[in-house]
Amino acid sequence: MTDNISPKSTLSQSSQLRCISCGSANEKAAQNFRCASCGDLLEIVYLGWNENLPDAGALKALWQQRRTSRLPADESGVWRFRELLPGFDDWQQIITLREGNTPLYEMPGCARIAGLRQLYAKHQGMNPTGSFKDTGMTVAASVARREGFRWVACASTGNTSASMAAYAARGGMRSLVLIPEGKVSWGKLSQALDYGAVTCQLKTDFDGCMRVLNEVVQRMPVYLLNSVNPYRLEGQKTAAIELMEQFDWQPPDHLIVPGGNLGNSSALGKAFIEMKHLGFISSLPKISIIQAAGANPLVRAMRENGGKKLIPVQAETAASAIRIGNPASWKKAVAVLKATSGAVEEVSEVEIALAKAEIGADGIGCEPASAVTLAGLKKLVKQGFVKAADSVVLILTGHLLKDPEFTLKFHRGDMFAATDSENEADILKPQQRAPIVLDATPDAVIRILKSADDVIET
Repeated sequence: MTDNISPKSTLSQSSQLRCISCGSANEKAAQNFRCASCGDLLEIVYLGWNENLPDAGALKALWQQRRTSRLPADESGVWRFRELLPGFDDWQQIITLREGNTPLYEMPGCARIAGLRQLYAKHQGMNPTGSFKDTGMTVAASVARREGFRWVACASTGNTSASMAAYAARGGMRSLVLIPEGKVSWGKLSQALDYGAVTCQLKTDFDGCMRVLNEVVQRMPVYLLNSVNPYRLEGQKTAAIELMEQFDWQPPDHLIVPGGNLGNSSALGKAFIEMKHLGFISSLPKISIIQAAGANPLVRAMRENGGKKLIPVQAETAASAIRIGNPASWKKAVAVLKATSGAVEEVSEVEIALAKAEIGADGIGCEPASAVTLAGLKKLVKQGFVKAADSVVLILTGHLLKDPEFTLKFHRGDMFAATDSENEADILKPQQRAPIVLDATPDAVIRILKSADDVIET
């Protein structure tokens, strides 16, 4: 595969792995992607970027030009930006499902509800397997195959397993999935099964699955594909580059991101910081992270000790994608919050359910974990952190059909029945639209139609 890139616009793709704490640098990572000196996480840095800044205009034009190309790497919304990614000697080695290229939607109904003049949603749930994980998996899985691994593995609450299994199958590799028993949406689990993953339900939570997996990869030739793998985050950062292209390279005032294992907020923040350093943008958006109140270790850490030490929790939330009590990338996320002057907030289960329905009422739809963004945004507006005239983008991480059970329970009205939140859940009733059972006659249907019209008019 060849690229029509002028020497002036070409960036050096020489990169290395560097510890986020002690700064130790290595060309290769250990099996668990931890620093050999201090045990902390690694990040990818690009050598020569300080001395050899790119021609930003030339690269922006090149990336647009690739949108009309039929080459697989150019059709990918990740690899189209490969000048800012780890290099491959042969671009035909990459594993791609034409990921990325996700839409940016205006959200007029949600803007009105939140008290904003305009609101956007970058919907990463429109990726091939239905979540943002695909943008990172294409890079990390490609590296795994390049390094000769036959097996890849992850611990997952659902989305990672679906994505990893798909990319492993596409790349001719086997995949191992560890999931917490009874804590994963069947919609997500069905994907991993269909893509051929060896799937193990462990009698523990997500954090327990990660502990088991870390030992497995130390003892077996298995490549770890959770977000501790810094190649995952390199792929995920391209959503921010694509967003800036959609915004004509004018950063929004705020970016609101769900907070689970905190790899996504870390990746997006890394992208914005790199783009500003390289001259693609002139300012940084404030990146804020929203967590469920029942899975809020970052919120607690920021409020109780300024993010100096994580406070793990026993995670419990119906938003399964962010049901994580001991997030691996918390230090990276804290660095992003501080670099961009962002905020953290937590939202209740009822607030998540309401926000999910409100997003759906704009004709978009998302999984529960994505809806924490709107729920948290409403709080940030009330606090005055976000102003009515600010430009705001919500990151929606997963497709509506990732967790259909949640949606059905919501509209049947039994999601919070016999729980401590039952009274609070009364505010959800105007949004609930359960199927109506009728006699099979036109008159019965017409009565419902007229009744619905009366409700809209009043």
